[in-house]
Amino acid sequence: MAIILHLSFGGAIGLMFLMLGCALPVYNAYWPLFLLFFYILAPIPYCISRRVLDDTDSASNACKELAIFLTTGIVVSAFGLPVIFARAHVMAWGACALVLAGNIVIFATILGFFLVFGSNDDFSWQQW
Repeated sequence: MAIILHLSFGGAIGLMFLMLGCALPVYNAYWPLFLLFFYILAPIPYCISRRVLDDTDSASNACKELAIFLTTGIVVSAFGLPVIFARAHVMAWGACALVLAGNIVIFATILGFFLVFGSNDDFSWQQW
């Protein structure tokens, strides 16, 4: 139970950094909210590959490797978008730093979720 609380606290802190990068009166630019799409899309390829590999045991690791490749592309894009916004003067560099700090916390939380609940044991999220 404490693990779920730590993961939810990490997600809340990451979203707080994202919102601070958008809503502080000094920055006042809401373009970084597009990163919410990356947060939603990041775990989807890996979840799909786990489902496909669970259904067919004869499948090779190519599906899992493709899912990790796509997830890596999504994560790198999420880190690159604020830098591109800052270089294009759409947002300030201070807001970019806050958003990047939020990215680190959010993606660490997503990774922690898959490390804790990714195994197929009695305490797995798939059984809920």
